[in-house]
Amino acid sequence: MLFDAYSNSALTFANRIVMAPMTRCRADHRDAVPNDLIAEYYRQRASAGLIISEGVPVSDRARGYLNTPALWNEAQAAGWKQVTDAAHGAGGRMFAQIWHCGRVAHAALHADGSAPAGASIKPAATQTTIPGPDGKPVAADCGQPQALSIQEIRGVVAEFAHAAKLAMQAGFDGVEIHGANGYLLDQFRCPAVNNRNDAYGGSLANRYRLLLEVVDAVAAEVSPERIAVRQSPYGLGNGMVADPEPLVTYPWLARELNQRGIGFLHIYCQTADWIHDATHSMMPALRDAFHGALIACGGFKTAAACEAILARRHADLIAIGKPFISNPDLVERLRRAAPLNKWDVPTFYGSGARGYTDYPTL
Repeated sequence: MLFDAYSNSALTFANRIVMAPMTRCRADHRDAVPNDLIAEYYRQRASAGLIISEGVPVSDRARGYLNTPALWNEAQAAGWKQVTDAAHGAGGRMFAQIWHCGRVAHAALHADGSAPAGASIKPAATQTTIPGPDGKPVAADCGQPQALSIQEIRGVVAEFAHAAKLAMQAGFDGVEIHGANGYLLDQFRCPAVNNRNDAYGGSLANRYRLLLEVVDAVAAEVSPERIAVRQSPYGLGNGMVADPEPLVTYPWLARELNQRGIGFLHIYCQTADWIHDATHSMMPALRDAFHGALIACGGFKTAAACEAILARRHADLIAIGKPFISNPDLVERLRRAAPLNKWDVPTFYGSGARGYTDYPTL
């Protein structure tokens, strides 16, 4: 089943293995244009049924880390066109993950020195990377955010729509809206972060209003069957607080996405535990609520683990992260049950080919 093709009304993937989105920081922060090295990295991994790109900021203020390739202008779209051409030339399919980091950011990352944007003024209890005195990345606490005004929220929606339009221009097969992991759209969802008393705060519907407005705006540029939305139930990353009613929250969103005909709901288990538990009720609840494809992500390292969740219909596709970093031929290694290369953590984020495009194949 894992190595069988997957199709919906708009797309066909060669297998059910998805390369998960992973920040790698190999662009030049000054222009955020994808380069030849980035194209080679994705080309090497194009045997995945679907590649979801690293998070792609939708504006300068959306950036939260140093040297992330972006997608808000024509030059960046042209750079991504080289990447998608390389992936397609190797037989792959690729989505752009469009991203706003929100409060997980620092003013030093923004060309105009603007403060991080947030649902509220509550800062993120985490660090990011900013340019050091010599231009090299250094760790820094995230900055004090400013709560977005209603007018600014409308601007964010427009930025996501524009990025989606550029993604199609750049040759991507679809887009994933990053609504997980404590970034801006997740910040609006979280009642411990979002203390607004306007139309974007309070009730669950209000807290998900921004995400759904983004979905609707993106769907005006990209057919719904080519759209994925990422969520991270129970996630605590980037200073988040556990959702008080996860089995209410996430199925509610799944029903809303289902009504819109969205193609993919991508569920990331940050702790790599509950998503593998056949008795846990989250994935069955999402299956009942959402009739598109469920993508499961979190701790999948063997074909057997992937097959198990597919067999119980808790997912249709399996997203794998770190093993794809160190195994460009991961699909074939899983097929053969071959040993996996170990990944090198110090080279996850940085510059150059080391730990990026130099991992060996079988």
